[in-house]
Amino acid sequence: MSDFIYHPLKPIYDKNSKILILGTFPSVKSRAANIYYGNPQNRFWKVLSIVLNLPFPETREDKIKFLLNNNIAVWDVISSCNIENSDDSSIKNPVPNDFSVIFNSANISQVFTTGKKATELYARFTGRNSIYLPSPS
Repeated sequence: MSDFIYHPLKPIYDKNSKILILGTFPSVKSRAANIYYGNPQNRFWKVLSIVLNLPFPETREDKIKFLLNNNIAVWDVISSCNIENSDDSSIKNPVPNDFSVIFNSANISQVFTTGKKATELYARFTGRNSIYLPSPS
């Protein structure tokens, strides 16, 4: 049985953000850690640090600084849904986030979505395309 859950994390962005990376919905471990891609087994932070050739950010605060210092915004496509644990395939009744919050205050030039479900839902809710990235989990 799935629970209806509201997204507990605020988007990470500022007026200098140029790219937006969207996941589907925060995992149980991300919600507990209060940071996107908070499961230590998730490869998001490792891959991003390699791609940008920068040291791996260890703490929640370091991860937020890492994103903002590199003009990267991070959020999720869904603001609430029914979900079992962290399983994207179990998502039902998804409600989208209001992306105008970021688009109206930052000059986002590109949107990346992590995983097929995030890509599918972003296109369905916004009518816009994104660049698909494989899920880092």
